[in-house]
Amino acid sequence: MNLLTMKDITKAYTDKVLFDHVDFSIDDGEKVGIIGINGTGKSTLLKIIAELEYHETGEIVKGNHVHINYLPQNPIFPKESTIYDYVVKANETLDNHWSIEGEAKTILNKLGFTDYEVQIEQLSGGQKKKVALAAALLSNSEILILDEPTNHLDNEMTEWLENYLRAYRGALIMVTHDRYFLDLVCNRIVEIDKGRLYSYNSNYEGYLALKAEREEMALATQDKHANILRKEMEWMQRGARARSTKQKAHIQRYEALKNEEKVKIDGQVEINALASRLGKKTIELNHITTGYGDKILIRDFTYIFLKTDRIGILGPNGCGKTTFIKTIMQTLPLMEGSLEIGDTVKIGYYAQENEALDDKQKVIDYIRDTAEYIQTSEGTVTASQMLEKFLFEGALQYQPIGKLSGGEKRRLYLCKVLMEAPNVLILDEPTNDLDIQTLCILEDYLDSFPGILITVSHDRYFLDRVVRRMLTFEGNGRVEQFNGSYTEYFQEKEEGELSNNDRIPANSIKNHAEKNIEIEENDENTGKTAKVKTEKLKFTYQEKKDYETIEQDIEKLENKIAEIDATILKTATDFVRLNELTKEKEKTEALLEEKMERYVYLEELAEKIAEQSQGKICLTKCMDFTMI
Repeated sequence: MNLLTMKDITKAYTDKVLFDHVDFSIDDGEKVGIIGINGTGKSTLLKIIAELEYHETGEIVKGNHVHINYLPQNPIFPKESTIYDYVVKANETLDNHWSIEGEAKTILNKLGFTDYEVQIEQLSGGQKKKVALAAALLSNSEILILDEPTNHLDNEMTEWLENYLRAYRGALIMVTHDRYFLDLVCNRIVEIDKGRLYSYNSNYEGYLALKAEREEMALATQDKHANILRKEMEWMQRGARARSTKQKAHIQRYEALKNEEKVKIDGQVEINALASRLGKKTIELNHITTGYGDKILIRDFTYIFLKTDRIGILGPNGCGKTTFIKTIMQTLPLMEGSLEIGDTVKIGYYAQENEALDDKQKVIDYIRDTAEYIQTSEGTVTASQMLEKFLFEGALQYQPIGKLSGGEKRRLYLCKVLMEAPNVLILDEPTNDLDIQTLCILEDYLDSFPGILITVSHDRYFLDRVVRRMLTFEGNGRVEQFNGSYTEYFQEKEEGELSNNDRIPANSIKNHAEKNIEIEENDENTGKTAKVKTEKLKFTYQEKKDYETIEQDIEKLENKIAEIDATILKTATDFVRLNELTKEKEKTEALLEEKMERYVYLEELAEKIAEQSQGKICLTKCMDFTMI
């Protein structure tokens, strides 16, 4: 049954057209995910459907008894209201007067609230969003609209919400960057692209395939039309005598082909891996204890970051993840222990909230404050060129920052952080407010990032994509390591197999890169068979990729050094050129040194993997034996 239909809708802000005569409809039981690049109008579309924002042309037809409930990205609350009163008043009717109080407490408890009388004003931004989410989920509505519902939810809460919405009986329209969430909850994806809406009756995985097919067909049609247009142009240019006798329909066909809108493939945020050289000493945490006042969030934790670490920080809200980041950033003093940071360490910090932005400042001036020119692997790039790579093209670069959407401001902030060329990149909830396309390209960038990555994120897809090791915050000051992706951690936790041997003690200085497996050995004293835990080695995705190409990379660098040496001999009297060549040689030699270190590590790991696959036990055994 159709619940709502939008016909011929147009919406623009000044000279920016968000929707150009678009249509949209939703039927009972549909779960629609809205996606698109930041600034294309995702939140605006939700507000138009909820009748909270006007549209310039077209009409919206809704059933007489269709009730819509809308969760905004940034909810506004009445003053001096408790969380319990807010949720109850938002949903109380004559029919549910006796049941709503219990239902409100139940869902607040599910979302992590135990004190129902706390005032909303005292809550953090993330907690406020959860209160608004509780009120929205309790609503008796035919269409539920959610704008970024997973923002500020930890992984456990996100999975609970995922299951709740999968069982939800009404229609659902939502905007979210969480690709696992889209894939498991939605049965239809609607993409906003250059003022138009494209609907795909599929989950997110199916949408990717269908979109690729649509673009291929559109490009094929465009190529065919281009061939026809060339022939039509030849025909139109045959001279005045022929032109006077041309058929009217023929001329109209030429004009239609000439004016046909060209197919535009999505722009992409192209990011080259920018990083300063990182020396042997990185960041060393030695038996640190920290927290606030009498509350200890991290107790006796030791860790030495490797030069290629990809660390994901996992744990519920309030367990100390942000405290850990502040400790590394040296903005929070230690209670015990020591923190040592190498001289070459250059930290880039992408905070959960943007730094203070001047709404009157032009976009390009904001980037120029960081650097006018950026040195990349492809050469020198200007601030304007770098902005183009981040989809800030043409006139958009000279607009005031205040005219950007929230997502565009986040993208601009990310651009600035990466342009600083850090060799230690700390990302605090990077997936909040970034569109999926930007996330995909950021993930590709991180694949080749030659430094240390530390990220706090509740986005399961993002963690699986870029992280190779987890630091899990267990509460009571305990921090443990888990070697593997988020999905591997979650699966082992669900299956009850995450024993003490699968975790690495927090006070261990050694950074492990393997998981444990069981083998059997005979105990000489008892003659019984014992199960022994031994570490199973394997290449990560990036290590395997590096191992396949690293010899060729080393050879190229060695050849480049030889070429520079030959050029130096020829230009011994040109001191300016000689200075340039010397600096280039030093830079290349530094890269070669890093590659050689990586090569030694990968070769040793490959040998151990080969020995293990032949049944040789060459790794350190755990101390606990389970007797059979």
